[in-house]
Amino acid sequence: MADMYIRVAEEENEEPMEIPSEDDGTVLLSTVAAQFPGACGLRYRSHISQCMRGVRLVDGVLHAPENGWGNLVFVVSYPKESADNKRKMDEIDASSAKIKRGDQKTSDLIVLGLPWKTTEQDLKDYFSTFGDVIMVQVKRDAKTGNSKGFGFVRFADWETQGKVITQRHMIDGRWCDCKLPNSKQGPDEPMRSRKVFVGRCTEDLTSDDLRQFFMQYGEVTDVFIPKPFRAFAFVTFADDQIAASLCGEDLIIKGVSVHISNAEPKHSGRGHMMDR
Repeated sequence: MADMYIRVAEEENEEPMEIPSEDDGTVLLSTVAAQFPGACGLRYRSHISQCMRGVRLVDGVLHAPENGWGNLVFVVSYPKESADNKRKMDEIDASSAKIKRGDQKTSDLIVLGLPWKTTEQDLKDYFSTFGDVIMVQVKRDAKTGNSKGFGFVRFADWETQGKVITQRHMIDGRWCDCKLPNSKQGPDEPMRSRKVFVGRCTEDLTSDDLRQFFMQYGEVTDVFIPKPFRAFAFVTFADDQIAASLCGEDLIIKGVSVHISNAEPKHSGRGHMMDR
């Protein structure tokens, strides 16, 4: 076969690497994401217009341009949040520089997307490669003892904590995210919602699709897609911490870019208009 591999780079001027294609000439987005975590598509520079063009993506499958993959170098596309990560980290670094050394205390970090089989010892073994680990915990169902798909870790060193939250982590064969949980609620603050609003949905996304996707972050108790279809849905988690940690995220579900936000209005104790 002539086109068994295509050339892919993270940036246009970087050295590309070869990504295998399928027998029908397509390329799976999951194959690209395995080498470039967080990738949501590919683009390339047209020789005719000299503009960047997007590669057609359907149900997680990338289809070759009209003239085939050829010797073009395809550049990885990321969700907006990923593209903003560097800017956000620069802002964090600038803010951190103002904090006195004595005030740089570590916090419990939430680890999202854990495989069901991962144990506390597995977590400790993995994160110990970054630095001294004070505490690890895998959250489990009180009745069954099964993992809820997320946990917590705390480091002894503030610099280690900062390094860990700037990258994704492959734990027991699965990509996981490590984040700072939202700050503790004050006595006058309302209860955090366990429900999130999923915007930019397409009609081919089913309740099962949403449930299967969001289960990687934690236990999902309900999925609601309004009828008639209105391009959004609601997903409810068993743990409000998971819901809070996902708000503001741009995620890719079956090739569709969706935006996650709080399902509760800012100035009301009542649920969203479409809440049930």
